[in-house]
Amino acid sequence: MATITKRVWTTSKGEAREAWLLAFTDATGRRHKEQHAKKRDAEASRVRHEGRVADGSFRGDAKKATVDAACQAYIDAIEARRDRGEVTEHYVRTTKAQLWNYVSPKPGRALGFDGGIGAVKLSQLTKGTVAEFRDRLRKAGVSAVTTRRILGSLSRALAHAVESDQVATNVAAGVRTKGRRDEGTEKVTPPSKAALAVVLAEAGDLADTIRFAAASGLRASETHALQWKNVDLEAGTVLVDRRVDAYGNVDVAKSKAGMRIVPLGGAMLRRLKAWKERTKFNSPDDFVFPATNGGHVDHRNLASRHWRPLIAKIAKAKKGFEPFGWHALRHFAISTWIEQGLPPKTVQTYAGHSTLAVTMDRYGHLFPSADNRAAMDRIADEFFSS
Repeated sequence: MATITKRVWTTSKGEAREAWLLAFTDATGRRHKEQHAKKRDAEASRVRHEGRVADGSFRGDAKKATVDAACQAYIDAIEARRDRGEVTEHYVRTTKAQLWNYVSPKPGRALGFDGGIGAVKLSQLTKGTVAEFRDRLRKAGVSAVTTRRILGSLSRALAHAVESDQVATNVAAGVRTKGRRDEGTEKVTPPSKAALAVVLAEAGDLADTIRFAAASGLRASETHALQWKNVDLEAGTVLVDRRVDAYGNVDVAKSKAGMRIVPLGGAMLRRLKAWKERTKFNSPDDFVFPATNGGHVDHRNLASRHWRPLIAKIAKAKKGFEPFGWHALRHFAISTWIEQGLPPKTVQTYAGHSTLAVTMDRYGHLFPSADNRAAMDRIADEFFSS
């Protein structure tokens, strides 16, 4: 039973004040009180709480806990999961950045976004509140894709709060973000064969790694984690099941789709066989393209000390050369598969994309081919044999 009582008092300055006190009992018999400046607000709260008490969804802790507290509890939980090896350091850091930069901005953050909802009580959080937060993100210039990711982190934090019995429902679930049709698409333009040929001619000791990346389509993190035991030089395939994350941790592939077998053409296989004979790190557990000490390559170090200086040198010397990043080597590989007519689903599989939609959004229409290995041979013989 809920009651609303008018409370009147006089301030120390002799000014009259009034408020409306809502009192109600939850399903466990616990008494709760709220004070509202206006009667209509107290009435609205009474209707809301009576409905939640009736259907069993009322949570007393939600009246005290804030979105900020729910975010912190979720971060504590995923940090514990990281320590158990269940999630990656990258996932934890990305989630923390989304929650602390946008959902509940912390003082001193470089982004300076002030439209967060960290101070909102869980009991007062509604789909409308989350939708308004979404709209503030978009108005601040946050892309539709990034907004979806931020709302995803918020939704997971609230789902954890539901599991912890802090709140009854996850109001962020189902809040959609719409953008322009072309917003957030990740269509790529791979480097030309001529541009890649120029890079290979100047790459020196890095050339074999570049050729492999441009032939296999492996991500940098997957290339640096590749071991000889996962390279079948007779079958002409590479098993991708591990990666090195941005923080130097060797872990399993980033997703189920990321675990895959990729075929290589004959020319690339011959180069790998020759490299295996030359390198002293050729045991099954050794990295295929190791650092000088035999450990895995730090990609940030490779990029800053070798790749970017190489590209800058070529751009300065070659008029019309369009600089490109290391990840463009993956785009190059996938574009050659498309050029040779591999079916879309096959390209998705070899690329390790989570869905066919990702493949099509980034790389466009593909043409079918019945002989995938022959296509790989044609690519390799044309471009990687010299």
